[in-house]
Amino acid sequence: MGVSNYDVVVLGSGPAGEGAAFNAVKLGKRVAVVEQMPTVGGNCTHLGTIPSKTLRHSVKQIYSFNNNPMFREIGEPRWFSFPNVLKSAHEVIQKQVKSRTQYYARNRIDLYFGMGCFVDENTIEVVENGGNVEHLSARHIIIATGSRPYRPADVDFTHPRIYDSDTILQLNHTPRRIIIYGAGVIGCEYASIFSSLGVLVDLVDTRDRLLSFLDNEISDALSYHLRKNNVIIRHNEEYQKIEGTDDGVVMHLKSGKKIKANALLWANGRSGNTKNLGLENIGLEANSRGQLSVNEYYQTDVENVYAAGDVIGWPSLASASYDQGRFAANNIKGDEPPLFVSSVPAGIYTIPEISSLGKTEEELTEAAVPYEVGKAFFSRLARAQITGETAGMLKILFHRETLEILGIHCFGDQAAEIVHIGQAIMEQPNEVNSLKYFLNTTFNYPTMAEAYRVAALDGMNRVF
Repeated sequence: MGVSNYDVVVLGSGPAGEGAAFNAVKLGKRVAVVEQMPTVGGNCTHLGTIPSKTLRHSVKQIYSFNNNPMFREIGEPRWFSFPNVLKSAHEVIQKQVKSRTQYYARNRIDLYFGMGCFVDENTIEVVENGGNVEHLSARHIIIATGSRPYRPADVDFTHPRIYDSDTILQLNHTPRRIIIYGAGVIGCEYASIFSSLGVLVDLVDTRDRLLSFLDNEISDALSYHLRKNNVIIRHNEEYQKIEGTDDGVVMHLKSGKKIKANALLWANGRSGNTKNLGLENIGLEANSRGQLSVNEYYQTDVENVYAAGDVIGWPSLASASYDQGRFAANNIKGDEPPLFVSSVPAGIYTIPEISSLGKTEEELTEAAVPYEVGKAFFSRLARAQITGETAGMLKILFHRETLEILGIHCFGDQAAEIVHIGQAIMEQPNEVNSLKYFLNTTFNYPTMAEAYRVAALDGMNRVF
């Protein structure tokens, strides 16, 4: 058993690990990546972002077909089983794995498939999937092992009708009714997916409103559309016990209610993947959620060990994780000011989707910032009328005196794309970051991007 020497060893090949590895190579480092799964991509590609968003796209197409009168000339509404819809997700996963594997080969990055564990702060022991053991020595190590669904001890996840956000992708039937416990981003996204397939959904929320980090108006719009699609939202509820039966699940709530369904999806929290990393061998300790603390350089308490992505907590988004990994690799040099992810647009792939960046109305009001609002309702945009995707709006929050853009909030079709136009302006210096940009810029017509001009005109009409 020999020792292979590297400049950087990255644990995990999800977005954070990939970003770290590729940037380290560009900086002239010799890099190895350790991945527990038999193929690259991490949970993002195999269990999270890619499968769930592909699944959502397929379900959205089905929903559009079944609810558009024009298609009745082609045929009657169609019913699709959950397993059949999942097939398209598997095809995309295979394409993602193929392209990513080629990227690693092109960049001459060594891949080790197996479980990596710290021997000391400069050595990783890898037990490869075939049983072979390798020791990797490195000057710097980047932990990018991601996260997994949190599983409380009193919930029997071995029961065939109880799933988490990983195992739901193995669902081999279409339930008539499903309980989703947890109304965070994952819970709301799957509530949209199942309800659009015609499944009755009980969405149990431990808080008093959906996605409380969003602007209230956007959160209310999501609640309205879920309820309109037959989702029962139960706020301020917590489970007392979960009882698996032969044909389903009964959830007993602390409020005394009982809910019965054919399946349960547990979507209440995630834990960092740090359990078997041997952190005790280097004097590192994760918090109760398995997450690691880092400084502005993405360094842990061990100087040459860095961490990025879901394993460090906020914001736990694939987009941010990729940049965190890139910045961690860049910060290893130590000869430049640290790069740190701070401004991240939220992309929530419900139906319709949501995206937001910057301050909410509630935050600006609490801080006594004199702001104004400009809105563009999609129902009045020509492009939305053409596509039939008329639900939603774009909302711009701006300083009523300086006209600086303070927040962009979008609910509706292509929201996660539309928000980036506002992001580009918000990130500019003060003389460019102004509502005037949208007033004085010509947008293609008809487009969804035109919503910025409409919202800017609406906002200026409120300024006096």
